[in-house]
Amino acid sequence: MEDIIRREKILTLPKREARIRLASEAESAAIPAPNMRPPRLIGNTGEMGEFVLPLKVPTSAGAGAAGGVKSFDDFTFEAASWTLTAHEARPGHELQFAAVIEKGVSLARALFAANSTNIEGWGLYAEAEAKPYEPIDGQLIALQHRLMRAARAFLDPDLQAGRITPDTATRFLMDEVVLSEPMAKQEVDRYTFWAPGQATSYFYGYVRWMQLKAETELALGKSFNRLRFHDFLLAQGTLPPWVISQAVVSEFIPAEKARSSAASAPSTN
Repeated sequence: MEDIIRREKILTLPKREARIRLASEAESAAIPAPNMRPPRLIGNTGEMGEFVLPLKVPTSAGAGAAGGVKSFDDFTFEAASWTLTAHEARPGHELQFAAVIEKGVSLARALFAANSTNIEGWGLYAEAEAKPYEPIDGQLIALQHRLMRAARAFLDPDLQAGRITPDTATRFLMDEVVLSEPMAKQEVDRYTFWAPGQATSYFYGYVRWMQLKAETELALGKSFNRLRFHDFLLAQGTLPPWVISQAVVSEFIPAEKARSSAASAPSTN
């Protein structure tokens, strides 16, 4: 993944390696999905974030499961490792939080303004940026995971509004997104009582980042530089995307136009 990021000039990588580790059984039970453990933002003395990957996730239920418990395998296979790494590690969350610390982003921008639309939207946007360069089976899973985030955008609020039942939502995720039954039930639990409303932020944030990129490309034309654009976004911290878009319009685009003009100006020598 890092070779892809460098070769395709997606953004600037730090010199240090990312940290990835397997979750303990207790961690897998508490958070039964791949996740990013952010570094300490206040008083950080060198701590780094970690991409934590559960490989065996116990879950209740399922006919025929020994003892009434079985594991599910919706993300612990090689093809899924590409888009999971893009989301949780690089170019996703790990780089996002590393930039906060390494670029000296203020606490107001990094901590108090933090919001799921920015953070989870960036994770899904990072998946999309990496997808074209992944193996074909990795691209397929990236699209499936994007489909799951799109389903979250309407299943979560429909459940809150009573327009759909948990059983119907579970069946939809199994039939249309091709999730296993335990994974689908975990998703519906997330929408209904673990974190109502949070799951909608992924696809909404992704759409906002994609919109901002498209608008910036239109404004700059051939002078658009993806690496500098992404580095600029990460340097803004975890502000809401609409606030960052103002910075792009008032700071990044004028600076890039000036850079382009200077580069094309005839030499006076």
